Amino acid sequence: MNYKILLVDDHLVVKAGVSIILNNEIENLSIAYSSDYFETIHLIKINQYDLIVLDINIPGGKSTAMIAEIKSYLPNVKILMFSAYEEESYALRYIHAGADGYLNKLSGEDKIVEAVKSIMTSGKYLTSTIINKLNDNHRNNEPVNPFDKLSNRELEIAKLLVKGEGNLEISNCLGIQMSTVSTYKNRVFEKLKINNLVELIEKYKLFYD
Repeated sequence: MNYKILLVDDHLVVKAGVSIILNNEIENLSIAYSSDYFETIHLIKINQYDLIVLDINIPGGKSTAMIAEIKSYLPNVKILMFSAYEEESYALRYIHAGADGYLNKLSGEDKIVEAVKSIMTSGKYLTSTIINKLNDNHRNNEPVNPFDKLSNRELEIAKLLVKGEGNLEISNCLGIQMSTVSTYKNRVFEKLKINNLVELIEKYKLFYD
């Protein structure tokens, strides 16, 4: 029986390359293709797949929300995130959302084959980096999303800062003193382990874009 894979990527070269690598190394594969998220949803509504190799940054994509939506149509399908984004920053976010593995596009041919074989046999592909990160978070009782550590007011202020609002605008918007805004801002930076607004924006995009 063929193991059915849907390879989702908007770059033809990537799809062709990965397909050649997998077909050369793994027997009995049936590989289909999709170039955007809308086409992906259409295909999974009318076909069954064992594994979806899913690029994070595809046209029409919905970040981590794609995982739950795909599994609402195919509850037993495995999802391997395939992205150029660095593993350490992005992998946990998608694993936490329900993905079964995360593979960097810069990985060599052997890693691509290893990832697919691992999911075929065990249902998961977790590198040592991901496992160590998961263990660290569990040991330190750290949430996957660091913004979960913020109070409602701190998160509210963080969002306003990300939108480009200054202390004065936030003070007027929330009806609090500017000194209070500064206090909350310092707490946000401390809890997120960041030093400036640029780092706040970058971290926020990781978890909410």
